[in-house]
Amino acid sequence: MIYGLIIVQQIKYTTVSIQFLLDMKLFFRLLPWLILIVAGYLFISKKFSINTSVESKHQLLVEKIEAIGKLELVRYQISDVLEHKNKTDFLPEASVLLIVKAEAVGCIDLTKITRADIDIDADTAVVNLPQPEICYVKIDHKNSRVYDTKMAFFREASLVDEAYKAAERQVTAEVNKSSILSQTKTNATTVLKPIIEGLGYKNVKFTFN
Repeated sequence: MIYGLIIVQQIKYTTVSIQFLLDMKLFFRLLPWLILIVAGYLFISKKFSINTSVESKHQLLVEKIEAIGKLELVRYQISDVLEHKNKTDFLPEASVLLIVKAEAVGCIDLTKITRADIDIDADTAVVNLPQPEICYVKIDHKNSRVYDTKMAFFREASLVDEAYKAAERQVTAEVNKSSILSQTKTNATTVLKPIIEGLGYKNVKFTFN
């Protein structure tokens, strides 16, 4: 009985070995064709590679040239969290929560200075500067983001736009109440005084009309 099992096992191993040899023979027979196909593909893809070029045509038109002599002296970086709601009849209340980044700049307009605003007496110079002003207040859309919206649905785009406009109005109001203009005056003296002293004037004074 044991001898019979050994013979059966040997037959099985022999069958497996023959099948393996047949598979290897088939593989080596197909191997040159596989290498040829891969080489052909690489050659064709390199020889006939598709080159994509991008072309943009522009027609620029300068509509206005404006001389700017505003000296920026103070910049405020502002952060705000705004919740804006929109109530409409027959629709649920929609709201959006924004994290807003903005900046405000204080400056003086040097183009307003005339010869009459400069008084020279020996080594003393008195310069009458224009009143400081807020050059601009703007939302930094790149760093601002929508944190959350509720029940906005198809109104989301207009709701976000309204929220950003409300944020800009609120930031502008807060900047107008701040000390940005007085800081602009102080910085104007700090920046311009060394320049005029460098021209040979020992006593430099500034006034604001």
